[in-house]
Amino acid sequence: MKPIPYGRQHITEADIAAVVETLQSDFLTQGPKVAEFEQAFASYVGAKYAVAVSNGTAALHLCAMALNVNENSRVITTPITFVASANCVRYCGGTVEFADIDPATALIDIAQVRQMVEGKPQGYYSGIIPVDFAGNPVNLEELRQLADKHGLWIIEDAAHSPGGFFVDSKGERQFCGNGKFAELAIFSFHPVKHIATSEGGMVTTNDENLYKKLLLYRTHGITRDADLLEENHGGWYMEMQALGYNYRIPDMLCALGISQLARADEGMVRRREIAQVYDEAFADAAGITVLGTNPAALTKAGETGHAYHLYVIQVADRKSLYDYLREHNIFAQVHYIPAHTMPYYRSLGYNKGDFPKAERYYEACLSLPMYPSLTVEEQQFVIEKVKEFCKD
Repeated sequence: MKPIPYGRQHITEADIAAVVETLQSDFLTQGPKVAEFEQAFASYVGAKYAVAVSNGTAALHLCAMALNVNENSRVITTPITFVASANCVRYCGGTVEFADIDPATALIDIAQVRQMVEGKPQGYYSGIIPVDFAGNPVNLEELRQLADKHGLWIIEDAAHSPGGFFVDSKGERQFCGNGKFAELAIFSFHPVKHIATSEGGMVTTNDENLYKKLLLYRTHGITRDADLLEENHGGWYMEMQALGYNYRIPDMLCALGISQLARADEGMVRRREIAQVYDEAFADAAGITVLGTNPAALTKAGETGHAYHLYVIQVADRKSLYDYLREHNIFAQVHYIPAHTMPYYRSLGYNKGDFPKAERYYEACLSLPMYPSLTVEEQQFVIEKVKEFCKD
């Protein structure tokens, strides 16, 4: 069997043609494909505005800047995430506080977030960064109620979940990043994600003022908008009005994103098919626990809003299973090492043992191959080897 990674990009002839066409155009960067990608993506998730950037980490940083995170800000997030979800607060000088996870889903435990917020004076915390981990949507309606009561903002880290949704109290589907419950949401277009641009990210929002800040901060804090200039020396004139960054994304990557977005729904269907096959295979398998779906992401008809960026199982001897699969050319992965156990965050006062549910999850978790081009034969081989190991 050829190597089977945990995730991979799927590049078609249409993708290649879209990139080549842009390479042959007049614009390689700051051209029309950026706005086209932004408009298409905003429409896809149901948000008013979208800002394309160089990667998901840049997206998080811009969100923190737009919300004025500073040395007086305290922000709550989950330890089970890629460290960028926390680092964006530190980039702006803020303090990160972690809340433990719900072990059934590995999502941030909203009950613990509520306990943290209600245990402190109004204004102690500035905001919350929940993560739609593995593509499993957080119930943002519930989190929004808490945030509104205590004057907090929300940045939804939806890097794993374009096309995912939860079902609100009215029975309506709320798609990740649609801006109805979070001030801002971010997405990532790394090759293993649902939509690949090589590197790239997106911020979505329904707030026009935040949108304008994002546009400014994305390009060095520089504007050429005549209506915003303090002076105007001529057609060449521009002003740096804030300290921003070069977080732009090139047109050819946006062209690839537009092409990939056109078949995003098709990819989602396939991911959910793969997940269902895994679910059925492991339903009665001894020693294997499948990470659960947030109940809020299930419709009354039984449809799932889980976007399945990852398919995670938990086993007692994760290291041995990881090695066994690699021996058979199956390159499973671990998501994630709890952020608070990283040396940097330990240097800020965190210690192993602070978030026992997250740490127990980490000791047992393993992400199996999950991507639309995974073949039936490859998936059956993965299932066979996992079961084979767990029987022994």
